[in-house]
Amino acid sequence: MIRFDNVTKRYPDGTVAVDGLTLEAPTGQITVFVGPSGCGKTTSLRMINRMIEPTSGRISIFGENAAALPAHELRRKIGYVIQHAGLFPHRTIIDNVATVPYLLGQDKKQARARAAELLERVGLPNHFANRYPGQLSGGQQQRVGVARALAADPPVMLMDEPFSAVDPVVREQLQDQFLQLQADLGKTIVFVTHDIDEAIKLGDQIAVMAVGGHLAQLASPIELLARPVNAFVAGFVGRDRGYRALGFAEGEVLPSHGEPTVTVGEKIPRGDPAYGDWLLVVDDADAPQGWLHLTDPPRTADDVADQESLYRGGTLAVQGGSLRAALDACLSSPSGRGVVVDETGRLQGTVKLDEVTRIIQARGLDPEGARS
Repeated sequence: MIRFDNVTKRYPDGTVAVDGLTLEAPTGQITVFVGPSGCGKTTSLRMINRMIEPTSGRISIFGENAAALPAHELRRKIGYVIQHAGLFPHRTIIDNVATVPYLLGQDKKQARARAAELLERVGLPNHFANRYPGQLSGGQQQRVGVARALAADPPVMLMDEPFSAVDPVVREQLQDQFLQLQADLGKTIVFVTHDIDEAIKLGDQIAVMAVGGHLAQLASPIELLARPVNAFVAGFVGRDRGYRALGFAEGEVLPSHGEPTVTVGEKIPRGDPAYGDWLLVVDDADAPQGWLHLTDPPRTADDVADQESLYRGGTLAVQGGSLRAALDACLSSPSGRGVVVDETGRLQGTVKLDEVTRIIQARGLDPEGARS
């Protein structure tokens, strides 16, 4: 584990960046530092690998005093990922990833084989290996940064806002892939972000920092959402914290109902009151594609369902998944009916908003607050 014991960082001008920080980052888990600008979260991270030296207090890594270790020795045990990846522009991607193994004297063939394996694991196929950083998108560069940090198989990883410089869609993909990697590798990770949603999604525990470098609360995501310790934490977490807490309410079987469908390319039934105003369109594998508004005029001469005519608003709720996804599926669906699928994405039916809210209330959860 990583442990902070009454750690303070005070600069010569009297500015206190971190004030008496005491906490543990458990082995094999993700601890996320989150808070407003100037709260000391990045300073705390950088004191772990001694890029910044604490003024007082002690930081220990797996029982060893970090200050007693030579800095270069300490950093060999730690992978480090930053916001803009920090890749060497004149080196190929595979050589970027193999940088630390090269420095440690590892055989070049072995190091490059390990680098190629890691590139695959972070979602970059072999043909990326001989490209240069300038030929990659921002999201691809961040994947390389993660692979490079893992190349020497360090027990500890420090990640300083690694996904904040990419667009929301790529960011979500990177987060999901990162969680899959962590499930496989079980590293001890300290992660810094300013985004409370990212902290809740990724963290096993979350350290909320307040301006002045004070630890306001250390808690699991569900505890943080349900029981913020003071007004600052409640305000930082946000007024919709009860809705976010529904993301941890999983395993409920939704009462899905049969839903009339047509397949892409199939003739659209119009004027039949049994269908109402909306009709769900699926593909040949019975995976939902979107909704047709039956009062819209035909787009094709044969009046068949085509991709361009679909209303794609509405997320999909996986049967047995989170109540947040089920609630969102109902609220975001143009028909007002949430689409339920199995784990393979195959249609199971639809669920109504009042049915989801009854489940929420029966479990003692309240979308307006953390708990009723």
